[in-house]
Amino acid sequence: MYIKGTCISSTTDEHGPIYVYQTRTSRILSFDEKIYQSSMKINDINGLDLAYTQAMMTGLFFIPTINRATIMGLGAGSMTKSLLHHFSELNIDVVEYREAVANITKKYFYLPYTSRLSIHIDDAVNYIKHTNRKSDIIFSDLYTSEGMEPKQLQASYLRDSKNALNQHGVLVLNIWNTALQSRKELDDLLVIEFENRLLSFEVDSGNTIVLAFKNDIPVIKRNALLAKGKWLQGKMNIPMERYAKLLWSTQGNKFGLG
Repeated sequence: MYIKGTCISSTTDEHGPIYVYQTRTSRILSFDEKIYQSSMKINDINGLDLAYTQAMMTGLFFIPTINRATIMGLGAGSMTKSLLHHFSELNIDVVEYREAVANITKKYFYLPYTSRLSIHIDDAVNYIKHTNRKSDIIFSDLYTSEGMEPKQLQASYLRDSKNALNQHGVLVLNIWNTALQSRKELDDLLVIEFENRLLSFEVDSGNTIVLAFKNDIPVIKRNALLAKGKWLQGKMNIPMERYAKLLWSTQGNKFGLG
C-alpha cells in the first residue's frame, strides 16, 4: 500500500530513492513510497508526530541534566528539531550516512541552522568508534527501506556506544520490523554489553523501545517517575505520563523503591 498524499520531491543517491510526500496536515519522508520513515505536522514543525519517537524520549526520565545528545540516523530530523526546540542549552551531534537525506531534511523539514547542532556525514559504526565526545543520551534509530540496519546488531557498535556515554548515560534503541532471529541476537548482545541494565517496552505501532544504561539503572520512586513524565509532557507536548506509568507497571521493580 502506497503512502497517500502528493509526492513533492523525489531523488536518488547511490543508496536508493528518497521521497517526500505531503498531505493536508503532514509532510512525510519515505525510502520506498510505502513506509513512513518520518513524519512532520505542518502546523507543528518541532513536534514529534510518530509514537515511537515520542516513546524514545523516555530515556530523558533518567538523566538529571541533559547537556549533549547524539542521534544516530537523521531521518526527517524530528527528534533533532524537537530536542533543540525544547532544551535551549542542549548540544546535539547527528550522524547520517546519506548526505542526500540531510539535504532533503534541511530543505523540506526545516532543520535549523544553529551552532548547537553538528551533522556528521559518516557511517554510524565508524563515528561512534572514533568520537571523543561523551553524551548524556544516544538515540539509535538506524533503518533502511528493508528494516533495521544490521549495524545495530554488532557487538562493537553497542560497546562503542556505551563507551561514548557519560557515567549516567543511556542508549535508547528503536527496534521495529525485525526478524525474530535478528531480534534475539540483539537482545543477547544487549544483555552482555550492558550487563542486563536494560528496560524495554512496546508502543502501539509495534516498535520496541530499549533503554540500555551505562551504569546501574537509577533508583527512582514511583511518584518521582510520574512527576518526571508530567514535567516532560508539559515541556514537549507529548504523552509522557502514559509512558512513565507503563514503565512503572511493567518494570518498576528494576529501578524503584515503591
